[in-house]
Amino acid sequence: MTAENIVGLLVAVSLLGYLVLALVYPERF
Repeated sequence: MTAENIVGLLVAVSLLGYLVLALVYPERF
């Protein structure tokens, strides 16, 4: 895997995790 792929995966995973957290804990956002 190239560095660009790793960075893209990290960004995608962090965005998905943020969306899930915002849905589970809406009172914190």
